[in-house]
Amino acid sequence: MTRTPPQPAVSRITPFAGHPLVVGVEPEPPDLLPLTAASLAAATGAPCVYFAYADPARFTVQEYPDGTVRHEPVDADSVDDSWSAVRDALRARLTRALAPVAVPWELRYLAGRPDRALTHLARAVDAAAIVVGTRAPGAGARIREFVEGSVAVHLAHHQHRPVITVPLSVVDWKDTASPWDR
Repeated sequence: MTRTPPQPAVSRITPFAGHPLVVGVEPEPPDLLPLTAASLAAATGAPCVYFAYADPARFTVQEYPDGTVRHEPVDADSVDDSWSAVRDALRARLTRALAPVAVPWELRYLAGRPDRALTHLARAVDAAAIVVGTRAPGAGARIREFVEGSVAVHLAHHQHRPVITVPLSVVDWKDTASPWDR
C-alpha cells in the first residue's frame, strides 16, 4: 500500500501572526540570516524564532514533542562531544548578531539531514514558515549542492510550510547559466 503524504492546502496554512519561525543555520551563519529572520518575526508577531543546526555527523536517536532531539555520533566507536563546542559557538554568534533586536529566540541542535530535521522542528513548534539562507557561491558549493541537493528545494518539495530563502550572496546575471538561456 502506497502512502500519500499530506499535501499543501488552505486548511493546512499556519497563520504567520502568533506562530514561530524555524531558521536553518550553519555553524557560522552570516549575520544577515538571523537578522532577516528576526525582522520577519517582529513584523508577524512571532512569539519565538527557533534557530536550528542539523549536524550531519550525528543521527537522531529520539525526537521529542517540543522539537528537541537526542542524538548520537554516526561513528559509534567515537566519543565525540565536540558537538557541544559547535553548539556553544553558534549560540554565542547568534547572541552577538541578535543583540540589537528584541525578538525571543532559541537554538536547537539537531542531527542528520537538515531538511528532515527542520521539518520535524517546524511541525513540533507549529511554525508558520521555515527560513534558510542560500549557499555561498563557488565551485565547491555548486558541487556540494549537485550531490546533496538544495535544502530549500528539499523543504519546498517535502513539507507544506512556506520556505523563505534569504540571499546571502548573489552573482551577476551574466555569470550564471539558466536552463531557459540554452
